[in-house]
This record gives sequence, structure tokens and C-alpha cells, in this order.
Amino acid sequence: MDFDLSPRAEELRKRLLEFMDANIYPNEARFEEQLAAARDRWANPPVMEELKAKARAAGLWNLFLPEAEFGAGLSNLDYAPLCEIMGRSPIAPEAFNCSAPDTGNMEVLARYGTKAQQEQWLKPLLAGEIRSAFAMTEPDVASSDATNIAARIERQGDSYLLNGRKWFCTGAGHKACRILIFMGKSDPKAASHQQQSMILVPREMPGVTVVRPLDAYGYDDAPHGHWEVRFDNVRVPGANILLGEGRGFEIAQGRLGPGRIHHCMRLIGVAERALEAMGARARSRVAFGKPLADQGVVREAIADSRIEIEQARLLVLKTAQMIDRVGSKGARAEIAMIKVVAPNMALRVLDRAVQVHGGGGVSGDFGLARAWAHARTLRLADGPDEVHRETIAKLELRRNTSLW
Repeated sequence: MDFDLSPRAEELRKRLLEFMDANIYPNEARFEEQLAAARDRWANPPVMEELKAKARAAGLWNLFLPEAEFGAGLSNLDYAPLCEIMGRSPIAPEAFNCSAPDTGNMEVLARYGTKAQQEQWLKPLLAGEIRSAFAMTEPDVASSDATNIAARIERQGDSYLLNGRKWFCTGAGHKACRILIFMGKSDPKAASHQQQSMILVPREMPGVTVVRPLDAYGYDDAPHGHWEVRFDNVRVPGANILLGEGRGFEIAQGRLGPGRIHHCMRLIGVAERALEAMGARARSRVAFGKPLADQGVVREAIADSRIEIEQARLLVLKTAQMIDRVGSKGARAEIAMIKVVAPNMALRVLDRAVQVHGGGGVSGDFGLARAWAHARTLRLADGPDEVHRETIAKLELRRNTSLW
């Protein structure tokens, strides 16, 4: 397999690395300081808006979107190493307008939205003027099975009436959030995968209540956060439906392809930075008369981390290339595999880095504990490992009718 970057992607990679060194890493502490001092934790610190303006002026904007009409026009394979670089910093993805859940929502609007929907919502999202949220997961049902979704979308004349309770809607309480993509059941009597629809809901619509922020392992992930949102008799124009009634599951499957392997790409960057921190700590600390870097058990941790990062990266690149060639449906097995492999790999590398840092590793001083908490949530946010393994096993058994 040929994973060489195109000349344009290679040039963007170099510029991105330079931008990270000059602008992103030096401002990580400033971002946290401004957030801590802010009266409102759910609005962007000023430094983020400065970084966004610089990134856009530098031409490092919307790199995630393959559609040249709206984005950079890069293939998924070309975007993978760029996304990995962004993943090295918790503030980088938004600075380049490449952060979740907006990336997935912009993909939905670019591929399934009408011209009017794109004009009203996609354009300001592409410009970084607003944020968005995705309202799918529900507290009262096992949402790993999308057919369980209980929230209702009921047609009433030329509008729809929405009712339901959602949670872990990332970014729904952010001050810049203006639009939510709501998934609900529009026809309980249809075939199981044609009962659901998706519809655009302006956050300020009457009946939409942003109830509370939810923490994840004790982190509130401000200024975006993960929110519980209630929809009580929310009346939405019929023109806000995406693709058509009963097409929600189809859209979800499309959204779970390229948009969701971005998390895997970013996790490679997280693991790389953790490994660098592990090495630096091991060289600087002495225990039992010699540097940690000379201790066999620490060398083993470093070696295992490098092996696992390289394995995960290769699978990410293969998956990205397959999506480019045969689409998300043709790469179903690889997408499921990397969603299991990437977060579990990152968790192992981060855990080793925490161990080498000792007490400092579980503190907030090095960012490892927070990165671990984030990686752990992705074993659920991208669908639980068990569901992905089930998909992989079914495809494997279908392909291998006889193993001997």
C-alpha cells in the first residue's frame, strides 16, 4: 500500500507543524488561564478567537472536508497525518475549524443538506462563526443501538413536533452553539432501520432546554462541555428535515465514517505526545541510583508504546485510504477495527506515561490524566467496543465461510 502524501498535503503538513510550534503550544497555558479567569466558562477564551483568525489567514482552515466546494478538498488519506498533528493539542482542532462535533455536522450538511440548509447553517459553520451539537444519545435507552432511540419526531401539517430527552450533546451549551441535529423516531411502524429521522433544530427554538452540563471523569470540558438537553413540544418547520423521513439511520452511518475516524487520527497525536513526555520524564528522573530511562521496565514501556502507536497509525492510514477508494460502506470492517484499536492504544500509552510521571501523572500539571479521561470516553462516544467487535466478527464470518 502506498501511504505517501500528495505534494499539497506534504506542504500543508509542514506549514501546520510550523503553526503548532509558533502559535498553538505557546498558547495552551494562556487558554487555560483565560478560561479559569472567565466569568462564563461556556464561552471561548479570547485567545481561541485569535488563533482561529491566524489559522484562517494562514490557509489552514477546514482541512477535514473532502468536498472542494466547501473545504480543502483533501482525501481522507491526505488529511490523516494533518489531523494527527492537530490531535497533539487539546486546543488545536478548533483553532483550525476541525473539531468535533462540528466536523461531523458539517459533513452531514455538505452531503445531505438542501441548498437552503447549507446557506443558513453550513456557511456560518465553515466560517467558524457558530458552533453546533449532535443530539442522538438518550439517558433512558441503550443508545449504542440506534434503533432504540425513543425521542419522537411527529409530522403535523407543514411542521414537525419534537419531544425527547438527550444527553452528552457535546457543545450544546457553548455560547456560540446555534444549531442541533436531532435524531428521533418518526415512524415506529416502519422497518427497524427506517423508523428514525434527523432534523435541524435551532437551539433558541421554544421548547429546547439546555438542562445541565455533564462531567466526564470529573472534567467539565469547558467551554464546550457535554450537555443534557430536553425537547418539549418543539415545533420545527418541515423544511428542516435532513434528506427525508426515515433516512436518519442512513445519515448516521454516513456520519460515522470519515467524521468519526478523525477521533482515531487525533488519538495517534495524543499518544505521540504522551510518549514524548514519557521519554523526557524518564531521562530527567533518577531512582535507585540511575535515570528511569536506564531502568529495564521503563524501556519496555517506551518500546511497547512505539510499537502500538505504529500499528494503530498504519491501520488508520489503511482505513482512510479505503474510504477514499470504496467509501465508508466498503471500509466498514476497517472503520470498526480502528475505533477499537485507537482509543485502547492511546489509553495504554497514556497509562504508561502516567506511571513514569509518578504522582505528577495523575495531577493536572502534565495533562496526562485529562487526556486519559478523554480517550476513555471515546470507547463509548464512537460506539462501544462491543458493537464494533460484533460488526467485525459478522463481516469476518461472512467472508470466511470455511477457515480450513
